[in-house]
Amino acid sequence: MSSLARDVIGVIDSDGDCAAWTFPAEAGAVRAARAAVRGRLREWGLDSLADITALLVSELVTNSLRHATGPIGVCLVRPAGLDGVLRVEVSDPLPDPPRERVADLDDESGRGLQLVAHSSRRWGTRPGRNTGKTVWFELAVPD
Repeated sequence: MSSLARDVIGVIDSDGDCAAWTFPAEAGAVRAARAAVRGRLREWGLDSLADITALLVSELVTNSLRHATGPIGVCLVRPAGLDGVLRVEVSDPLPDPPRERVADLDDESGRGLQLVAHSSRRWGTRPGRNTGKTVWFELAVPD
């Protein structure tokens, strides 16, 4: 795993392919995270997952920007031994786990975790090693 991946809050060690970035908690983080994710998926030959992965990463990074201060980590993992799985992790220094809620029809926010839950194979949260938390989701990699 790269040294950058070790610096991201709550990233788990994994054999296999891993790409990780740390973004400052600034407005451009969402755009930068989307671009980084799309670029790496293209390098891995996973263009078919680029749109949904970028969308879900956007939602989670936006949540981090709204509720946490400090660096935001994004990590893509293709775990060894788990063919057909892409794990995506977004970490921030806020220890409180996100809460899935039902947004009213007129609400302009509050649908991000629902989108993650309905678009991924599995998702969840876990505390960071020393601080913060990680929200993760898995997508099926097409054959």
